[in-house]
Amino acid sequence: MTPKPGIVVTGASGRMGQMLIRTVSESDRALLVGVVERSGHDWIGRDVGQAMGGADLGVTVTDDPLEAFARAQAVIDFTAPAATVEFANLAAQARLVHVIGTTGFTEDQIASLEPAARHAVIVRAGNMSLGVNLLTRLTEKVAAALDTDFDIEIIESHHRHKVDAPSGTALMLGEAAARGRGVALSEVADRGRDGITGPRQEGHIGFAAIRGGDIVGEHDVLFAAPGERIVLRHQATDRAVFARGALTAALWGQGQAPGAYDMMDVLGL
Repeated sequence: MTPKPGIVVTGASGRMGQMLIRTVSESDRALLVGVVERSGHDWIGRDVGQAMGGADLGVTVTDDPLEAFARAQAVIDFTAPAATVEFANLAAQARLVHVIGTTGFTEDQIASLEPAARHAVIVRAGNMSLGVNLLTRLTEKVAAALDTDFDIEIIESHHRHKVDAPSGTALMLGEAAARGRGVALSEVADRGRDGITGPRQEGHIGFAAIRGGDIVGEHDVLFAAPGERIVLRHQATDRAVFARGALTAALWGQGQAPGAYDMMDVLGL
């Protein structure tokens, strides 16, 4: 029987961190072997199950990622860009599969992940759900089929605690629309409107961000032309869909050649 891969979860105390811990610990396909939190956090040294308010899971929270990574075959990382860059270097040294759900990267931070991908598998996606990745592919195809009479707007909604905008998923959808149009998103993106902006520029891709309450994640891609509109929509009601997708990516990465991958690769899309 093939041994179950050991998984480390970073950012243990966060919303996604706790969901990932539950998902991995309940899986019959993987083992939770480590959890990491920042130095000084009050969870350090405690059993993570007890820290989360439940039964012991036999895994102690640590602020030493090297120690945790030494026992693992994969790390699932939904933290912050600067932390993820550091984890990528350590994961590459340990030859772990690094699944990255972190969003809000700058272009320089994304480029800094490239050396790690030469030594280990990195799966990075703005969204780990099957539905969103299907939506991304549909967005590209619809954008390719329609001319610039159809304005493209991407509207995303998230909970009040989200710190980056537009969301990683919205940007992923924008990139897909731009690919469909055969243009670079950086050249056609409208990421904020305020005041007297003038008329909308033909061919541009607009973004709007809504923050409030406990919205898990909603994304609409609107294609609007005179007399008609097409709306592609995905609504997530439980962040467990992201955790399950991330675990699928960690399992898929076992045995893959080093390189940079995304969920389209994982899902065979």
